[in-house]
Amino acid sequence: MTPSPGFEQLLRDLAPQVLTAVCRRFGDFALCEDAVQEALLSAALKWPEQGLPDNPKSWLITAAARRRIDIERSESARRQREHTAAGLAVPQPELAPAEDDTLTLLMLCCHPELGKASQLALTLRAVGGLTTAEIGRALLVPEKTVSQRINRAKKRLSGARFRMPPPEERAERMAAVLQVLYLIFTEGHTASSGTAVNRVELTAEAIRLTRQLHAQVPDDGEVAGLLALMLLSDARRPARTRPDGTAVPLAEQDRSRWDSAAIAEGLDLIGKTLVSAQLGPYQLEAAIAAVHDEAARAEDTDWPQILALYDLLLAVAPSPVAALNRIVPVAMVHGAREGLRQLDEIAGLDEHHRVDVVRAHLLDLAGDPEQARAYYRSAAQKTLSVPERRYLESRAAKGNSP
Repeated sequence: MTPSPGFEQLLRDLAPQVLTAVCRRFGDFALCEDAVQEALLSAALKWPEQGLPDNPKSWLITAAARRRIDIERSESARRQREHTAAGLAVPQPELAPAEDDTLTLLMLCCHPELGKASQLALTLRAVGGLTTAEIGRALLVPEKTVSQRINRAKKRLSGARFRMPPPEERAERMAAVLQVLYLIFTEGHTASSGTAVNRVELTAEAIRLTRQLHAQVPDDGEVAGLLALMLLSDARRPARTRPDGTAVPLAEQDRSRWDSAAIAEGLDLIGKTLVSAQLGPYQLEAAIAAVHDEAARAEDTDWPQILALYDLLLAVAPSPVAALNRIVPVAMVHGAREGLRQLDEIAGLDEHHRVDVVRAHLLDLAGDPEQARAYYRSAAQKTLSVPERRYLESRAAKGNSP
């Protein structure tokens, strides 16, 4: 039986909490993750038929703990160490622990024994609660590849203990941790599939975890920059959808609906960080978001400043996505035709629907609505986001400039 969307969401929310609780009790991450996945599967099958238990989190922790002991007993038998398993008592149902070990789990998933690709995939599943398909879309890789990365990561972590790394090892894991938090936020800010423009549970979790990191390392400019970027971007959420769920592009948003408190916090954070910390890509992205948020109207946007910041971002951390995001500022400063010319030079994003979206927008600006409609239709066929598809189809129907 396929669980309802409500059950699926609940299981996704609880997955990292259950995993940290089981890891705290038994230690071995790989075996605990296997046990939690089986508990989640059992819940997905039973809950729709039997109803939601009084305490779903405790139900899952108990089920996962029992499965973890079963695994230990099986391994012990295979190794002829039955006496070890005999000493393990089957746990009774228990209340979920109040302690939050999510950061410990985050650091474990970014273990230096893992490659960056495996760190990202494993953390997005264990901490972010994303499915394998969602991770694939977030990382722009096939679902099969994500599954292989997760399996390899769990094998590499076999025997790793569930505990915070010593202070001297935390710095080397920070880059991977920040990238993972950024990807979780991005998937929540602009959902890659489904019926919602955004997924608040993911953006809220990413902001919560980044706040915790910032509290622990307040002098780290990139942690502060990432938190500012999230706040400044999430502040626009109330204006990013119409009542019918249709996406609203930045230029058409009612800016009076933006979260002024979040903008103020983000501006204060990035303002202090830029004058005191070594410059990094998250600070630059936050600075770009700040320029957008400071414009009272879309036509007040300081596009030359945004373009200059993107040029600096590409110098510090070049990537195809950053190059694509720079194209609209290029068009706003130097004209749509120059934007189209530079768009043709970007490699590494073949078949990504955002390339068609940008091309359609620039063709509209250049006065070629017929070609623009063709690319809006192409982008609508490629995206898995229902609200975005509706918006792109409406643009294809109108052929007017956004």
